[in-house]
Amino acid sequence: MSNSKEIRSRIKSINNTGKITRAMEMVSAAKMRKSTERVLQIREYAHAAWSVLTNLARAFENYEYGLLAVREVRSVLVVVITSNRGLCGSFNAQIMKKVKEEIEHPEKLKINRIGTKKIDSPVADKDLKIDFITVGRKGEGLVSKLGKEIIAAFPELTYLPGIDEVRPLSQIVIDEYLDKKYDKVVIAYTDYVSTMTQEPRIRQILPISKIDLEKQIAEMDNIAKKSGIVKPRMEYKVEPSPKTVLKHVFPRLIEMQLYHAILESNASKESARMMAMKSATDAAKEMSEELTLAYNQIRQMKITQEIAEISAGRAALE
Repeated sequence: MSNSKEIRSRIKSINNTGKITRAMEMVSAAKMRKSTERVLQIREYAHAAWSVLTNLARAFENYEYGLLAVREVRSVLVVVITSNRGLCGSFNAQIMKKVKEEIEHPEKLKINRIGTKKIDSPVADKDLKIDFITVGRKGEGLVSKLGKEIIAAFPELTYLPGIDEVRPLSQIVIDEYLDKKYDKVVIAYTDYVSTMTQEPRIRQILPISKIDLEKQIAEMDNIAKKSGIVKPRMEYKVEPSPKTVLKHVFPRLIEMQLYHAILESNASKESARMMAMKSATDAAKEMSEELTLAYNQIRQMKITQEIAEISAGRAALE
């Protein structure tokens, strides 16, 4: 058994660690409140933007041009959103696990859609080209370990970015797709459900698929679906021309998808970090209590031993 001096030193060290994790928990809680407020504010706008995008995609279903062009999938661009730092539980590990599963089993990545029809790629899994854009330093390091090429990195978009800061990212995504360097673009992010729950997701953003958009809208707001209400089909009058709409409106809506995913991931990250620091603080408190009990037991044993020795010495003198 350790002596009392060693135990006292460990108690002091653990208490100091507990103070640090408690401070980090409080900082993360403050950041989480700001992050969740921002993501809840943007959800209504994102919902409306995706509804517009869904109806436009339906209206232009037979108009294969630009961002609506559907090709056989031979190359895929993955935008993966992680954090810059650790100490946030399994936040980064979960999203990267999902990405790794998709890379190892790319059956879904190789599918493109035209309306309700699927286009399967004839390319073998090993010949499918998968490149990355990373948001966050952790993702950059993890993707490098997978041996995949990173065409761009955005380490500074991980905490409450503005829409203008996301525009360079969306421009790269759109340009790469329009230049036919990639036949499909997906985004890997973490969806904020609650403080205790965050769900890693992979979404297709290009080519624009109304099925994927409708699924995304249903996950955000499934009240109409549960009640059996069928929303009326929107009929759009396009002016001045479909090409103008594709050129100006669609890029802004793609930008909104990326912006919303970053905010969702940011809220998830701060929630995961707050919970991780709370667990660390609780664990430090439990360890400190256990060591304090052991320290008191050793002290009690020494006191009892000293009393016994004094009593024995007195008895010998008598």
